[in-house]
Amino acid sequence: MSNSPSTNGSRVTESGFRNIMQDPALSWTDDLPVCHFSGVGLSTNQIYREDGNRREAHENEDRNFHFRHDNCFLYGVFDGHNGSRVADFAAQRMPAELLLGQLQPNFGDEEVKEALRQAFIGVEKGYFESMDGLLAERTTCQDRLPEGISHYEAYQKYPEIMNNLQELDRKISGGTTATVVLIYYNKLYVANVGDTRAFLCKTDTDGVLRVIQLSYDHTIADPGEQTRLQQVGLDIDKLKLLRRVGNSDCTRCIGDYHVKGGYKDIDVLRAARVEPVIADPFVDGGIEIDQSCAFFVIMSDGLYQALTDATGTETVNGDIAKMVAQEFSQQTTLTGVAQAVVDRVVRIHHDTFMTGNADKKALCQKRDDITLLVRNFNYPLSMPSPSSSRSPSHISHLPGFTSNMYNHPTDRQRSTDSSSVAESPKTPTNQLLTGPNLLETIETNSTESRTNGSSTYSTSSSGEMQLFSRRPTQNTDLELDAEGRVKAYVDFSEWYAALEQMSEESKESLFKELQLKSVYDPIQEESAGE
Repeated sequence: MSNSPSTNGSRVTESGFRNIMQDPALSWTDDLPVCHFSGVGLSTNQIYREDGNRREAHENEDRNFHFRHDNCFLYGVFDGHNGSRVADFAAQRMPAELLLGQLQPNFGDEEVKEALRQAFIGVEKGYFESMDGLLAERTTCQDRLPEGISHYEAYQKYPEIMNNLQELDRKISGGTTATVVLIYYNKLYVANVGDTRAFLCKTDTDGVLRVIQLSYDHTIADPGEQTRLQQVGLDIDKLKLLRRVGNSDCTRCIGDYHVKGGYKDIDVLRAARVEPVIADPFVDGGIEIDQSCAFFVIMSDGLYQALTDATGTETVNGDIAKMVAQEFSQQTTLTGVAQAVVDRVVRIHHDTFMTGNADKKALCQKRDDITLLVRNFNYPLSMPSPSSSRSPSHISHLPGFTSNMYNHPTDRQRSTDSSSVAESPKTPTNQLLTGPNLLETIETNSTESRTNGSSTYSTSSSGEMQLFSRRPTQNTDLELDAEGRVKAYVDFSEWYAALEQMSEESKESLFKELQLKSVYDPIQEESAGE
């Protein structure tokens, strides 16, 4: 894989990416064709006040892309923390690590997944290389301070050095989650670090829409990540009490120097034998894209966490999938679908703060940035009629996709770096929603097993969830006769037989009654002389 790829005749060098970091407006990805089978909804973080007004706690730190390039489609959502610097870098560098010759037509599933894994490693490496100057300056400042001096004393005696160090720490702090979905030669692959989620909705042979979470939540709450951190020497009880690793609750991310190269400076992480927070992604695929695939979603945790806080739902993936499916019948664009769902969740969250009890108000007093990316395959989207009224119109299967039936296996093989046996994160599984009603038929979560030597991940359930009962797709093509006319589908033989038995007088009376008549009285024109 090249670290200095070329595109459109121009070379994307490491210094070029440093320039991008300084001015995010200079993005080479602006020249990539956008995938118009997808849409994105956004909302900036909010803090609520008692009078109903709101304010932003910080700039929007979420980033996303949705590209179509040659034989692949690439989608990504990045949820930054402590600034948008890393999310900006990752959103611009990730496509360069995947769309500039790294993927070959003869690649099998394992080779594509390895390319995704290397892309994450390449983005992480590229980001820290872009900070070489800042890190060197930080080391120089630290060397100017006497060894063993306390933080307070250093500020008293060396304020200029400490202020400079504080500014450098601000510049090198921050990281981002990353969830990337790749569709390559009709197969879907996913890779992620952090808690930005992706799920796929598929229609089974009974017309039931099922939700399958594709990504993995790398958080302190996950038993597998707890075991991994414990094995590197950390006190899990302390981490669970803090519910954070440095500046985030994610145990894997891109960037965030303080919990990687600088983790020894953090009390709760100092005991780790190696860097506790890593950028090694969870990778899965390839899922065959066929007629059963309805749509997939990538969402930052701001969306599903806001809905969970406001409603207390334990089936948040299913609830959001339900909202998306409902908006397909109401909106005329995919951006409209995604934005309508975001607006709906934002309204639910704010209304809960304004009308809820004290506990709910405390829980919903603020929310994070929200990004929702919806990619449609063949789910019906509302189309405007000539009279501007909305009526659902079926979208035919997109060109370039085959109709081979794909059955999601009961046991999925997934790559991982963990070497523990732990229960899966609590994600919605196997609940049925019929129409607008959610039926509480949630089954027990699956048990996952992982081994470091074989790098495998298996689960005893499919992680699927039944959603709306929907009619199977029907072929609406009309058959024509030899003269090119539509074949009759109403039988008038009895009507003609009855007509033959009528007298001529009765026929004349009938035809007279069948003639179209105006519902208005004729206008009597006045003569000019009146």
